[in-house]
Amino acid sequence: MKFSYCSLCFLTFFSTLGLLSIQPQSQTANARPRNCPIPVLARIQGHQVSPGETLAAIASRYHLAPETITGMNPAVEKGVVTAGTTLQIPPFNGMVVEIPPHQSWRQIASKYQVPPDTVFEINGCQKNPKFVFLPVIPGVKSPNKIVVKDTKKVTSNGKITGYPLPNTTSVALGYGWNYHPVTKDTFFHSGVDLLAPVGTPVVAIAPGIVVFAKEQGSYGKLVIINHAGGLQSRYAQLDGIKVTLGQKVNLGHILGTVGTTGKPTSVQPHLHFEIRVNGFLGWEAKDPKGFLI
Repeated sequence: MKFSYCSLCFLTFFSTLGLLSIQPQSQTANARPRNCPIPVLARIQGHQVSPGETLAAIASRYHLAPETITGMNPAVEKGVVTAGTTLQIPPFNGMVVEIPPHQSWRQIASKYQVPPDTVFEINGCQKNPKFVFLPVIPGVKSPNKIVVKDTKKVTSNGKITGYPLPNTTSVALGYGWNYHPVTKDTFFHSGVDLLAPVGTPVVAIAPGIVVFAKEQGSYGKLVIINHAGGLQSRYAQLDGIKVTLGQKVNLGHILGTVGTTGKPTSVQPHLHFEIRVNGFLGWEAKDPKGFLI
């Protein structure tokens, strides 16, 4: 089992960012748009090998496959780690690939059989990255024959349905690839924008527990609810929040009111609503369409 990438390019990449202290990129032309997660390559942490530690033990500690650590650290030979050295540890299984000249990250995603939406989002929604982190999906063989058994617990697939507003309304901006109404750039929208006047009550679509209820960057005032079956709903750009962290809510419980806080994408007042599933890559955004009734 061997990862396929340019080791020299990979090492050059890390030396450019700083081996032990990798920070999010600055706001450049290639920086991540709002509402996108911090790129995986900016979330890599260092692990200094202690005397007596083994590759298997380190992999188990971080819930990774040994092949992921070997691939991220070309200096590791034949699965042997050396005490005192520092290993680069990604947040989940995968590998770094350099984007070849005259190719795009979309082509790389297709080659390695990874959903392009996933590649785009976990790499910070960058338009033209020089390197991308590709997650290795359990049970799927890529062209270089990589198959990694998932060592993280994946929650069972559940299903919830409901509607976060008192009445069904129009969608100002749908889930997936869209054109930004102001900048006209192509970007990935992780939820749906449901048109509603400021002050409209926002309600829980299903029972659950409030795990976040405060201001959060471009999301503005945000409420996040964890539901049974590894599902999560998010309600953003609120004007006011009427629940607290840890509170149990039922279907129809008022969470807050529609507002324009944060940095809304749609120009008309709306509720930004998301559905996420606790899967291999953490809380993965899904199309809310099938959950809204």
